[in-house]
Amino acid sequence: MPKTAMEGNQAVAYAMRQVKPDVVAAYPISPQTEVVQSFADHVAAGEVDTQYVAVESEHSAMSACVGAAAAGARTMTASAAQGIALMWEILYIAAGLRLPIVMAVINRALSANINIHCDHSDSMGCRDTGWLQIYAEDVQEGYDNIIQAVKIAETVELPVMSCLDGYILSHAMETLDTLEDAQVENFVGPKKSSLSLLDLEHPATFGPIDMTDFYFEHKRQQLAAFDGVLDVIKQVGNDFGKLSGRTYGLMEGYGLEDAEFGIIAMGSAAGTAKDVIDNLRAQGKRVGLLKLRVFRPFPAEELVAAVSHLKALAVLDRAASPGAIAGPLFIEVAAALYLKNSSVPLCPYIYGLGGREFAPALVEEVYAELPSIAGDGRQLFPVRYLGVRE
Repeated sequence: MPKTAMEGNQAVAYAMRQVKPDVVAAYPISPQTEVVQSFADHVAAGEVDTQYVAVESEHSAMSACVGAAAAGARTMTASAAQGIALMWEILYIAAGLRLPIVMAVINRALSANINIHCDHSDSMGCRDTGWLQIYAEDVQEGYDNIIQAVKIAETVELPVMSCLDGYILSHAMETLDTLEDAQVENFVGPKKSSLSLLDLEHPATFGPIDMTDFYFEHKRQQLAAFDGVLDVIKQVGNDFGKLSGRTYGLMEGYGLEDAEFGIIAMGSAAGTAKDVIDNLRAQGKRVGLLKLRVFRPFPAEELVAAVSHLKALAVLDRAASPGAIAGPLFIEVAAALYLKNSSVPLCPYIYGLGGREFAPALVEEVYAELPSIAGDGRQLFPVRYLGVRE
């Protein structure tokens, strides 16, 4: 398989070209702009036969994607931060209509104040819109996840966000192994639609008025669509592994099996944590990491099984949830452990807001603090803010 070097955004656009979507509708916003710019270059060069729709806003971009997907087209887009916030109402519509749209989310902080750097406030903010969410640790995973996301979305007929940390990964040049075009085309297969606005032989209604008589039932059906999605994600990850040699699951443990103290993190922070773990283990310290790849659907049972043996566990959020007891990832982890009757002491951390550097020293700080909460069961510890000036 060809080895090359690309920035994260370029790798995402390259994967999109190989997927050969029928329609891409998008609007530029930092740090995502390079994704659609690079993909538009592929279209202009005749490398992919895609209808590229340049719209006037992100709201229009997602609206155009909804129309294209409802007509049966393989549809993709990309956005970030305020762009995702502007398409907010249409995210719900895409999910409610069971449209398998794939969106590359290049994670960026939301205003105020104006900030174009990375945190997860954009994707975490829309975690309940009905979209699946997958996170990448590095550029290779960003490339691989886009290809898998198309297969997943079209199998379960739900939209997928494939998330990549803004600037940290989107503008970082890394080596990666790409697949041949024919391999990607065969892997995703031809687009199949159970319903289409253009199928006159099998007419269907999309987005009708749905009042008190049937709205609840239709929402219940949408929720039921998530049953079995985790199994599909694992199957697609296994199939991708057979093709590429890189197998994917819902999460990845690193030094976790025999660890006493652990961290849960998503995205590029996992790579930083792995380096620290290597150093600490060389000193005889039994520390580990659970990198969560899939946030929606939340893989509660598998997560609990992976961390229940720990003496203490830190949950690292790159997003805040104002007014809540902690960040969104912590709340999910705490609920999962409680429902499975696990008493692993949990400590919530928030880090990296607005692109604040997540240095190895901060990971070391977390591991140094964890022994102090071991044995304290289900006590609610206050949120700790890593790397913030007091």
